[in-house]
Amino acid sequence: MEILQSHMPEELIAAAARPLPKMAPVEGPWVTVDDAWAAQVAERRRLMAERPEQVLAVEPGAEEALAALLEAARAGLAAHPVFAVEGDAVTCPDGRQVVLDPARVLESLGAIMAEDLCVLERRGEEHVLIAAGLCFPAGWTLAEKIGRPLMRIHRPVPPYDTEVGRRVQRLFDAVRSERPIWRANLHGYDRADLFLPRREEEPKHKLRQAPRFLRAERQTVLRLTAQAVLFAIHTTVVRA
Repeated sequence: MEILQSHMPEELIAAAARPLPKMAPVEGPWVTVDDAWAAQVAERRRLMAERPEQVLAVEPGAEEALAALLEAARAGLAAHPVFAVEGDAVTCPDGRQVVLDPARVLESLGAIMAEDLCVLERRGEEHVLIAAGLCFPAGWTLAEKIGRPLMRIHRPVPPYDTEVGRRVQRLFDAVRSERPIWRANLHGYDRADLFLPRREEEPKHKLRQAPRFLRAERQTVLRLTAQAVLFAIHTTVVRA
């Protein structure tokens, strides 16, 4: 099933053209709701129910960061005009009411938000991926990345060299809770599938003709605790 947005926002196109690491301050709510929100959330709920072992992962010791994620998401949803938040109850744009469950943070938020939510915590010299609800991977597999530090996570990505890795780590260290930052990427695909995992040893698929679809990720970094940050990924797919 194709889940497509009606258009590619100009701000994503412009942000994707900036040089790495491309970060800029977030203006307005960091939670994204667009014309594909309902279909994307429905697909997220389906994947969490049918493939939880592929799209959900939590490392030992992630409890404090997940509790902070729940509060940050609650605040982000309350700041968005299309959600109504009363305590633990969130009323969504489609009229559904979802009760936030502190014992199932990723599942609760996955039923509300279109974003993939990745939690990273500084352990040693780098931030490490300690929890994630990743339903819409674009060429990577959660099982291979959970528990890994930033440089190891990006090992198959050619532009992500040691210098870029240092710059990203400095950004993660410096981001403030009141001032999230974001970047974007933009790539061509011959498929519109949102769930596009790929293992590290698999050869990267090369397009042999003009892409049929354009896929962009809006990637937001938000401070959660003194050591943990949220890396939120909102995906936009349109016909090329």
